[in-house]
Amino acid sequence: MISSVFQSPKKIIYGEGSVEQVGIETKKYGSKVMIITGRSSSKKTGALDKIIDSLKSENLQYIVFDKVESDPSVDTVDLGTKIAKEEDVNVIIALGGGSPLDAAKAIGIMIKNPGNIVDYENKEPQVHGVPVIAVPTTAGTGSEVSRFIVITDTKRKIKMLIGGEALVPEVAILDGELTLMVPSDVTAATGMDALTHAIEAYISKKAQPATNVQAVSAISIISKNLAKAVQNGENIEARSNMLFAQMQAGFAFSNASVALVHAMSRPLGAYFGVPHGLANAILLPRVMEYNRAACPEKFKDIAEAMGENTEGLSLRDASNLAVKAVKDLYAETGLPTKLRDVGVKEEIIEDLAKDAIKSGSALVNPRKASLEDLIEIYKSIY
Repeated sequence: MISSVFQSPKKIIYGEGSVEQVGIETKKYGSKVMIITGRSSSKKTGALDKIIDSLKSENLQYIVFDKVESDPSVDTVDLGTKIAKEEDVNVIIALGGGSPLDAAKAIGIMIKNPGNIVDYENKEPQVHGVPVIAVPTTAGTGSEVSRFIVITDTKRKIKMLIGGEALVPEVAILDGELTLMVPSDVTAATGMDALTHAIEAYISKKAQPATNVQAVSAISIISKNLAKAVQNGENIEARSNMLFAQMQAGFAFSNASVALVHAMSRPLGAYFGVPHGLANAILLPRVMEYNRAACPEKFKDIAEAMGENTEGLSLRDASNLAVKAVKDLYAETGLPTKLRDVGVKEEIIEDLAKDAIKSGSALVNPRKASLEDLIEIYKSIY
């Protein structure tokens, strides 16, 4: 018998104004709170103030750790863990985009697990950490519901993918109002990141019925709402729909895995600091072209989820519509399409490919990729 496992937070609260419940939920898990967030955005948007007000209303003690950079590093996790232990923190609120959420989840497990976060690159943490309440402010990563984190080891210039049941937050709170002030370029990149999660989860060799439902729904919702959210950041309906869809994509990839796009995007971040969502966005259309023939039936489903009419078309033509639909949507975001435009150096492409081919994400890609294939893909979009 072949069995599948689907993991998720114990509770998901969503809807406009739902952030006001963070104090009530946090009080169920502890009394000494560490709010982990980025360096400035949550302050500028007022999201941090909303969290603090809710904690104060429940008479909870809190400290703020606002040192998380884009692509959180091992050093940041070490520092946050040290402070959390010194302050006897027993519950964490993760506030922000994927970077603060990943850092918070890492710090949460390292409070209870031995060693250093690097030790868990190839070993699942066995001990559950302090509870994490995850509050995303961007619609992209799905980290608030996933069992994965990405932490950058700056010494080795690699992004470590670390996974395990212990990394799933206890509670996720999704409030579309917190995303209203996200800049259009970040909205675009994080939205394409979510689309990548959904598509790769659907075509992954680890796909399962429960993840397929989430993935196809996410693809459909994102295709209808991403451009609206990019072009009019005050469109609360589009914002809320994107936040819900990226959560669905998070469910999908957390339980089915991502694939070749992610394997190839992580070195771009490690070597050149390309934001994760943007790296995925640039790679997605080209990698879809590469993968299409390996799973045309699924690509036909993707095309239909994105609103393409496949009636009367051959499977080949119908599956090609999925690639076209993604390219068309990407064009509407206004994001760069070439690696050279985001600071990547051509002479490093072979090194990027060597790192990417080692990734476990590449192993579950529907088409087996060679080192030469990856070099060609990188060069074709340089």
